[in-house]
Amino acid sequence: MHRGVRQAKEPERIAKDLIAASATALVLSILSRGESYGYAIIQEVRSLSGGQLEWSEGMLYPVLHRMEDQGLIESFEERGDTGRKRKYYRLRPDGRRALTEERRQWDVVHAALTKSWRPA
Repeated sequence: MHRGVRQAKEPERIAKDLIAASATALVLSILSRGESYGYAIIQEVRSLSGGQLEWSEGMLYPVLHRMEDQGLIESFEERGDTGRKRKYYRLRPDGRRALTEERRQWDVVHAALTKSWRPA
């Protein structure tokens, strides 16, 4: 590397506990726009976060299964554009109600953090 030329520093990864805490809200929000399947959800999270959130299948599918067990979402199989069978997910009425509550809670957390970061 030439003297005086700096390499751009890669952004820090988002903490796993913050990713886990936001997973339900993100999945509910994505599914509120319409049914989707696992890989598409992962891609949408990446897009929404500007590439900062990199979810894996191993992280997403336990969240989807838990949400399905809670009655927030339901799954069904359908053939995709490629003709391959895919498992799709969609919100149930309880999922829409849960999304409203998730939004309320995240608004409270966001407001508190914003206030706490202001100079005294």
